[in-house]
Amino acid sequence: MSKRCLIIGASGEIGYSVTRTLVEKGYRVGLQYYSNLRRIEKLENQIPAGQFLGAHQADLTTTEGIQAFLQIISKEWEAVVFCGGHLWKGLFQDMTDAEMDELYHVHLKAPWMISRHVLPFMIHIKAGNIVTVSSIFGEEGASMEVAYSSVKGAQISFVKALSKEVAPSGIRVNVVTPGVVATKMNNMLSPEEWNTLEGEIPLGRAGQPDEIADAISYLLSDQSSYVTGHVLRVNGGW
Repeated sequence: MSKRCLIIGASGEIGYSVTRTLVEKGYRVGLQYYSNLRRIEKLENQIPAGQFLGAHQADLTTTEGIQAFLQIISKEWEAVVFCGGHLWKGLFQDMTDAEMDELYHVHLKAPWMISRHVLPFMIHIKAGNIVTVSSIFGEEGASMEVAYSSVKGAQISFVKALSKEVAPSGIRVNVVTPGVVATKMNNMLSPEEWNTLEGEIPLGRAGQPDEIADAISYLLSDQSSYVTGHVLRVNGGW
């Protein structure tokens, strides 16, 4: 029977591409989304009935929202991909406590709690895969994105540490760090800013969501069977 993969943040551009890619690879998929029901319905129409394990709306910006989500989803998954997240851009001293809490919950506490939810089953079957989508800014840091860079960096540390802890149980944990990707998150950039940014990238262009999805598919596949605790940079050389 095909493997089951839970995709967090499936309605975003990267999550959408990851879902389509994994379905093509034969995975059965369960989807989490926050608000974009129309996009999830469009995605569901592209998934064969036998491979669709349901879509669940959940607000992961609070502990209560994460707990409510965990109460309605199975613990039995062979793979989990964390694609969810949102950007906060501005001067660090202007951030509110609420904005800090939202970034922390979505990018850190949700992966912690969801991983804890699925790990007992993975340990029982002596197999499993967890992949997190972090960011180049989690490695390098970015002005005006201080808190975002912080939680993305913490995701990388989480992956490195957890991979060591669960490797004896046959579970692999890895992280992808995209550079600039052509998603709605970057719509705030003017054409001039976008051209300048792409000019800094050695490959001369932004990445596409499908290219991130391909990297994630690789990390979930048997082709990467000896890869764990790895930071896969998908950034065009930036």
